[in-house]
Amino acid sequence: MNVKEIIKDAFVFPSKDIKVLLIYIVLTIIAGALTFGGAIFYVIGLFNPESTLIAGFAFIAVMLIGWVTSGYLISVIKSGIDRDDKVPKFNWWENFMTGFDNFVVTIVYFLIPAFIVAVVGYATNIYGNLIVVVQGLFVQIMNVMMGVSTTVSIEPLAPAIANLVTSIAITATVAIIVFIIFAFLETMAEARLANTGSLSEALNVFEAARDIRRIGIGKVIIVMLIIVIIIAIINMILSIIPLLSILSIIISPYLIFFAQRAIGLLYSDIA
Repeated sequence: MNVKEIIKDAFVFPSKDIKVLLIYIVLTIIAGALTFGGAIFYVIGLFNPESTLIAGFAFIAVMLIGWVTSGYLISVIKSGIDRDDKVPKFNWWENFMTGFDNFVVTIVYFLIPAFIVAVVGYATNIYGNLIVVVQGLFVQIMNVMMGVSTTVSIEPLAPAIANLVTSIAITATVAIIVFIIFAFLETMAEARLANTGSLSEALNVFEAARDIRRIGIGKVIIVMLIIVIIIAIINMILSIIPLLSILSIIISPYLIFFAQRAIGLLYSDIA
């Protein structure tokens, strides 16, 4: 399918079964309410330990609901891969298990770039440079408090600050690049999970990278960019017009379905 066909099909797709969309919306509302309630009970738990237990149960419930909805979204990707025009129904246990697998995929595809960024931060000595600056400021503050000097000046720390800024800039640049790359790879991993039902296949980073090349790097970037732009524009309109903000309860899930369907249709080229 070409890019125009993918976006057109994906945008219309969620409206083909409003009942399923409403079920997803209800689940997200319940999860949101439990998150809010859990946060309140956690704060109360600072004074009443029993409330902490209630907060824990609430957060566990949120996690379980999250696995179900996450697993369902994988089935939406699968519908795109199969080019099935029917919106998939909720299969609670299957969605739950797939959602757990997708949770593992998300963790792995976050930890890898996080580890790379940590290594780069260590290589650029961002931690050492920060300690030098903090220690230098601390010594000056103590000198002022003890009457040894009257002011705190960053001038003596200029070389250390310059080193810190350089290391932060390098690390931040690498972080942005690496996390963007792994965001694309994670998208392919979710499509691989939807297509094969195999966690090991989804965790195969090298095959996920090859999938991007098989589809076409340019096509993947264009489709993902269009998805992001459409979602950003609609959310911006909702935020600008207060009366429409209430519609985000419906529109946000709709846009999530749209994005997942588009990913599936994109992956269908090589499935």
